[in-house]
This record gives sequence, structure tokens and C-alpha cells, in this order.
Amino acid sequence: MKITNWDTLVDEGGYSQTAEFAQAEADLEAAITGVVWPVGAVDFAIYPESGKKRGEGNGVVPIKNGFARSILARGWELEKNAPRDGSVTETIKGSRPGAFDAHLTFDDSEMAPFVAEWETGNISSSHRAINRIALGIKSGYISGGILILPSSKLAPFLTDRIGNEPELQPYRQLWADWRLAPLSYFAIVAVEHDRTSTDVLRLPKGKDGRALI
Repeated sequence: MKITNWDTLVDEGGYSQTAEFAQAEADLEAAITGVVWPVGAVDFAIYPESGKKRGEGNGVVPIKNGFARSILARGWELEKNAPRDGSVTETIKGSRPGAFDAHLTFDDSEMAPFVAEWETGNISSSHRAINRIALGIKSGYISGGILILPSSKLAPFLTDRIGNEPELQPYRQLWADWRLAPLSYFAIVAVEHDRTSTDVLRLPKGKDGRALI
């Protein structure tokens, strides 16, 4: 898999020049580009079929799982929740912001952790992920994060209405104006297949794809 756009929207206090960011960036780039299909291949080939109709197109969960296994091997944690703040609203079901897909604690550093969210839902899910990262930075329990989602070329071959880069563009200036913390970082990263091929199997949808890649 390849990265087609790494769009940095927030880079306060020279965050991108720190050793901590260099570590996070290197891990993320390696984990993303290490996702392949079919299993055992040297690149990522996708079956070029629209996902608009039921039973057609490719699933998204197997792709995320491939990334998750790779980033876990690099010392990141998966599905880590924000710390509880003891507020009354936390006792209300569904009131917590949810877990981060991948979470890196920097060893021997005072900098708060860095997170990554890999989009598998619709555009509303993308906005929730962005808000979760922003809240974490503003609250101080993370220092930065990225949202990873499909490019305009990859999205049509995946589950219909998957959150994608073009649909977020109208809000770009809003996020670029954020001043969340003196030292903070946020980016939206678009990913894409290396090639299309009718010789590969479709990526399974739903539960069928959980153990693949």
C-alpha cells in the first residue's frame, strides 16, 4: 500500500521537528506501506469493483487489521481508551469519546503519546475520529495524531460510503486554524492501492475478513 498524501494541518511548537515525531512518522509509514494483498504478496493489489452494490467491492477491516498487526509489532498499543477524568458525564452510556486505534507512548520522554486512527466507517465516523484526536490534544493526554483514510482512487473499490479524503476537504481550513496546545500535531493521511488486478480475490467484508492480511 502507498501513501498518496500526508496533509499536516496542525504543527504547533515545531512538533514535526522533534525526535518523538520522527519515531512516530517512521513507524506509521512502515506499517502503512507494509500492508499487502494478497497475503504474501510484495505489494497491494485490489480487485477493481465498485462497492456500491451489496456483495460487491472490497472490505475495509482486513486492511486495517494488516496495519494494526504491523504497528503493534513496533511497540504501539491498540484500542487504548482515553484516561477517565471522573466527570459526571462519564457515567452516561456512550458519553466517552472511544478508543484510539493505535497509541504510542514515548519512552524516556515527557511528551504525551501520539495516536493514529484508521477509518473503516462512513464520513461521520471520520469526523468523530478527528474530534477524538482534537479532544485528546486539548485535554493533554495525547500530543498529536493522524487520521488514515482511503484516497479518491481507492474509496470507490471499498465498502460504499467509506470515509475518504475528498469528503473532508471542505473542512480543511477549519482544522488548519486549530490552536489546540503549544506543542501539538494533527494530519490527515490518504492511502491507496499499488495497482488493480482482476486476478486477486476481493477483500472480504464483515467478519469474514477479520483474520486476513
